[in-house]
Amino acid sequence: MSDVAPTVLTHVDRGVGVITLNRPQKINAVTIEMLGLVEQALDAWQDDPGVSSVLLRGAGPRGFCAGGDIAWIHAAATTDPRRSVDMWRREYRGTLRLARWSKPIVSLLDGIAMGAGIGLGGHVTLRIVTERSSVGMPETRIGLSPDAGGSFLLSRAPGELGTHLALTGRAMTAADALHTGFADLFVQSSELTRVLPALADGGPEAVRALGTDAGPSDLAGAAEWIDDAYRGDDARTIVRRLRELSASGLADAGAVADDLEAASPTSVVLTLEARRRAARLPDLEAVLGQELGIVTSLAASPDLVEGVRARVIDKDRRPRWSPPTLAEVDVAATLATVDWTTRL
Repeated sequence: MSDVAPTVLTHVDRGVGVITLNRPQKINAVTIEMLGLVEQALDAWQDDPGVSSVLLRGAGPRGFCAGGDIAWIHAAATTDPRRSVDMWRREYRGTLRLARWSKPIVSLLDGIAMGAGIGLGGHVTLRIVTERSSVGMPETRIGLSPDAGGSFLLSRAPGELGTHLALTGRAMTAADALHTGFADLFVQSSELTRVLPALADGGPEAVRALGTDAGPSDLAGAAEWIDDAYRGDDARTIVRRLRELSASGLADAGAVADDLEAASPTSVVLTLEARRRAARLPDLEAVLGQELGIVTSLAASPDLVEGVRARVIDKDRRPRWSPPTLAEVDVAATLATVDWTTRL
């Protein structure tokens, strides 16, 4: 008999199917096994009249889900990149299934909710954030591009806020997540124990009654200068505008430019193009297909291996990107590496 705890826990409580991501020591980073276990739970409850809704949550105090299992992706990138592509395809199909599931799904994006965590909990019926939430798509920092439907949400955010978040990988507060469309409801973390009983008694509308004011969004307050800086399709021009804004006295713009120049230049170029194209695509399924095309292109890239090494393996935060700067990226050749019409 194994003493190893299951990586996903499931049970039914008063008609609510509860799915708990259960790798708290890794902030519930998602593995292929976990994706399969979530699928199994949905299979079991799809036609079960005893299950009226689903609650999706993460174990432990640190967060809902920190993203995909980056160490596994690094190992696959250095041995067999096709394994990563297969995992991403399965993940994206799971994201689409959660978004289209026939019964209501409520996700608790408490604490850290990033990357693959948005794929699991960011496209469901009701997405709850708390004062502890830190929500984002940090992929450009490791040589990838926002995925798992993240670029769909980013492309629908007001103005150029989604472009800003996509390129820098910066995290959002609860108020920011509500403003940009990554979340629907703010609930104090001390009140989260009331969510399941409310969902059982009255469905998502009863849960909405638990919501309170998240306060002002800093992103909303910065929208004017962000919209100005991020217009257009050239990342180098965006950085130049940010430097100009910084020189005119807007210190935040200089810090943002630093973030952009610290990210993978190849990822920044691809992500900006993806953000523009995603805004023109009709639905989540089409955007997920585009994302699959991008990550397929990046699966064996040197920047992915190097980005994960620098941030996760060695943790020296000193990636050696190839090419090292935005000025050295051959934009046309880089964009040509992606099949932008990939289907799931």
